Amino acid sequence: MTSAKAFAPAKINLTLHVTGQRPDGYHLLDSLVMFADIGDWITVRAAAKTQVTVDGPMAAGVPVDGRNLVVKAAGLIGVTAGIRLQKHLPAAAGIGGGSSDAAATLRALSDLSGNPIPAETLSLGADVPVCMAACCSRMRGIGERITLVPDAPSLNVVLVNPRVDVSTPAVFQRLPDKINPPMPDKLPRWRAASDFIQWLSEQRNDLESAALSLAPEVGETLAALRAQPGCELARMSGSGATCFGVFPTLPAARAAALSLTRTQPKWWIKPSILT
Repeated sequence: MTSAKAFAPAKINLTLHVTGQRPDGYHLLDSLVMFADIGDWITVRAAAKTQVTVDGPMAAGVPVDGRNLVVKAAGLIGVTAGIRLQKHLPAAAGIGGGSSDAAATLRALSDLSGNPIPAETLSLGADVPVCMAACCSRMRGIGERITLVPDAPSLNVVLVNPRVDVSTPAVFQRLPDKINPPMPDKLPRWRAASDFIQWLSEQRNDLESAALSLAPEVGETLAALRAQPGCELARMSGSGATCFGVFPTLPAARAAALSLTRTQPKWWIKPSILT
């Protein structure tokens, strides 16, 4: 094998409960995560030295040196390669783009080289272990405790980013309460998407209010989603600024995405299916 390719899907935090903070400063989380059918692509080729090239509609400003997690992922697995990152997801957007890119790089380099994926993927970032799973999962602790949730119904959504950067450390600094209730210890078994959405509406993203104080555009995005016909739930993902709106059908989500694009042509707006 001289090359390998892997998909890096957007990670969406359907819930995000901040449940504490360790003495070393790391925050403890309890989050239900799903993955979109849109994302970046990683292609790797055998090479004597690791070099990264970036293209795609969201390539502007993406570093190609050691600041990029794909370079760190190559170092972790111990494989040198030419890495092409096709960037379709906005950066610093609360949808795990960099972490998902790192996870996809590990998968592709493992396929290319035969090297096993290292166990210590958490060293690349809190979201990397759940991005290695790349399916509906519950992540707890500082990201190291991953439990698959295989029976969750898929969701039809619109993902919207108002094209503003929101600093994750700044959001956590604005968080008024660092100790909040987790999700129920045992998650329900949802019989239908409607049951799932109702349950989600009773949960939280504890970072949303802090992000709103830093970026009022998040509030504008949520209001725009809630104004769309059929929107059943709108919430921010991660630390923002990307928000998602849940719709009963994929055609309804596509219609909402088209409507939003007409009124906000500069926003990043994508209909998607979460699984």
